[in-house]
Amino acid sequence: MTATPLRVGLIGYGLAGSVFHAPLIAATEGLALDTVVTSNPERQEQARAEFPQVRIAATAEELFDRADGLDLIVVASPNKTHVPLAGAALKAGLPVVVDKPAAGTAAEARELAALAEERGLLLSVFQNRRWDNDFLTLRKLLADGALGDAWRFESRFERWRPRPKGGWRESGDPAEIGGLLYDLGSHVVDQALVLFGPATEVYAETDIRRPGAETDDDTFIALTHAGGVRSHLYVSATAAQLGPRFRVLGSRAGYVKYGLDPQEAALREGGRPGTGAGWGVEDESLWGRIGSGESPLTGAGTPVPTLPGDYPAYYAAVADALRGAGPNPVTALEAAAALDVLEAARRSARDKVTVTL
Repeated sequence: MTATPLRVGLIGYGLAGSVFHAPLIAATEGLALDTVVTSNPERQEQARAEFPQVRIAATAEELFDRADGLDLIVVASPNKTHVPLAGAALKAGLPVVVDKPAAGTAAEARELAALAEERGLLLSVFQNRRWDNDFLTLRKLLADGALGDAWRFESRFERWRPRPKGGWRESGDPAEIGGLLYDLGSHVVDQALVLFGPATEVYAETDIRRPGAETDDDTFIALTHAGGVRSHLYVSATAAQLGPRFRVLGSRAGYVKYGLDPQEAALREGGRPGTGAGWGVEDESLWGRIGSGESPLTGAGTPVPTLPGDYPAYYAAVADALRGAGPNPVTALEAAAALDVLEAARRSARDKVTVTL
């Protein structure tokens, strides 16, 4: 017999909640989107239109008042609310998924991890880009030894947005935990640590380039990993020409990959996992190339079929973990390690120093 689906309460129905979490929860076998929390009337109507069976709550307190009717809380609200809401959910006896960054500091993330362990509850962090197509492909190439010993990892998450969009993500108020260092930086740092292990040194440059911008919109982070690999990570809203998403150089060969994983664009356009063939599949023209001695832009190297991206795998792993059938896919302690790097990067850029971890 099929187990009763686990009931999920989703806090927040902005970009993260409506584009990523709600569709992925709804598409996951064993999970059911029970309640969406948003006080915005337009977002309430949007949630009802997209998920007719969902219940609506105006506040998180309404959700916690009926904690015994839920099995998981997902925190997809603005960054500054992640710690208080995740903490409240854990204290209410509910497992939690919290969007990245899990907290504003590594210390706060570790406090949440300790609370979850004390209560015997799952606390997982939504680092969905571990399931990007290019990341999955690169991870396999490294595991197969196709590049030899990895020496240098270049990762870019760049956009061309010459005018600020506003909102809390671009707020200069430190309490909002905005800016690209903590937004896109959370992704590229997490990926680098997963691929190449702990960082021992951090150097960073952060700039505010655009007129009217309040917080960093053009940032570079250099990591030295304990194993000797050097990672150069770029996040920018001011890139008039986009560089390769990945450029990885090893003792035997290099791998260069342009373009972003297609899953976010598909979700934004209303696509849903499981509704047809080809989820996360990339056109052959966008495949990366592996080779040595020449540029892939001149046709050198061998095309590498890009593995399909698989965001649904995250929530499938969460469902398994809640049922005792698998590990937590992204722990809060892993998120804390990434926050150690982000805090060091902020200090490095401010003080113009290299920070030793």
